[in-house]
Amino acid sequence: MHDKPERRVAVFGAGYIGLVTGACLAELGHRVVVRDIDPEKIRLLRSGDVPIYEPGLGDMIARNKERLTFTVDLQEALDGAEIVYVCVDTPPSASGDADLSRVWAVVKSLEGASHLRAVVVKSTVPVGTGTLVRAALDAAGLGHVGYAANPEFTAEGTAVHDFLHPDRVVVGATDEATAHLISQLHQGVDGPVVVMDVRSAEMVKLASNALLATKISFINEIATLCEKTGADVEEVAHAVGLDHRLGRHFLRPGIGWGGSCFPKDSEALRQLASNTGYHLQLLTAVIEVNNLQKRRAIQKLKDVLGSLAGARVALLGLTFKPGTDDMREAPSTVLAARLLAEGAEVRCWDPMARPAEREPWTSTSRHASPESAVEGADAAIVVTEWPQLTEVDWTRAASVMRRPVLFDGRNLLDPAEMRAVGFTYLGVGRP
Repeated sequence: MHDKPERRVAVFGAGYIGLVTGACLAELGHRVVVRDIDPEKIRLLRSGDVPIYEPGLGDMIARNKERLTFTVDLQEALDGAEIVYVCVDTPPSASGDADLSRVWAVVKSLEGASHLRAVVVKSTVPVGTGTLVRAALDAAGLGHVGYAANPEFTAEGTAVHDFLHPDRVVVGATDEATAHLISQLHQGVDGPVVVMDVRSAEMVKLASNALLATKISFINEIATLCEKTGADVEEVAHAVGLDHRLGRHFLRPGIGWGGSCFPKDSEALRQLASNTGYHLQLLTAVIEVNNLQKRRAIQKLKDVLGSLAGARVALLGLTFKPGTDDMREAPSTVLAARLLAEGAEVRCWDPMARPAEREPWTSTSRHASPESAVEGADAAIVVTEWPQLTEVDWTRAASVMRRPVLFDGRNLLDPAEMRAVGFTYLGVGRP
């Protein structure tokens, strides 16, 4: 794997994308320095502690410690670097557009780094950002430095595997030499490199996530219709997904999508369209369906329990999906806030999540096990499909609840089995 040119790469940003990118590039044989402005994060990484949970990442970082270093120092990161990767956060701004302040901070810090060969943006940015960055590099006397957009398509929980075995590596470059350099950097990756212009590469990322979000919202609309007509969405989704033109992926009904990508990228694409004077009607509906999905869960509980004032409700799973500790835009946050607003007492269990020390989480109680969370509760909601929930003794769980009501927000459990052990079972799109 290492019989190719060893490149020296500086990765700016030690979040999910930066750490996975840095570790995987080191695994491919390159010398990588990851720079972040958070001293505590860098201290943890230097001591061998990975501040995020991502399967396989800690082992990979440890395995490549000769080639992978971490710093807060700008000069240490840039010293001898040929390629700079920009992997900083681009959260939504007050206007709904992507906040690019961190991207611009990195670009500004490169002034004088005339030894660089290329600057690569991996952060998700609006289409057209590359043109602005290119102009800024030119203005800073770095006209000879190539520019590329190299969007990431890794999913949390499988990010390391996704980087090394991708469906495609997208490289949008301003010139052929830069396209070749970044393609060569990925030598050893098990997947095709697709080269295109910068604006198209920027659009691929936003379009991909918007289409995945559309599939989820679509099946959630069908689930609602199934409830009203007596059809079973699980049977419907399975049969629809067997059509090779459609595929089974992301046809999973539930309480909506969350995480760092779908909400942000869908909104960014919608804002991008608005800024050009075009209204994306389909995507607007996709976002609306997703927002309603969480609120419909609360309504289902109210239909069974009546008023939620004084009710005890257990949220089983808090992260936006299993296999990660990421709480960004997690549906659980909306559920907790809505339940508290209705006057309910909220109990929580999650094997990984570290909820922020702010509302709504400061008004909830944390429990070490699902069994503890549901004890004395009037209802439980399966929020995240953690495999641990399939191993719960649900017969006992039903017996220790004040009212054995279970809303399975991920259709994880068998409805007949749950009803047999005494639960009032509510699913998504199930009769």
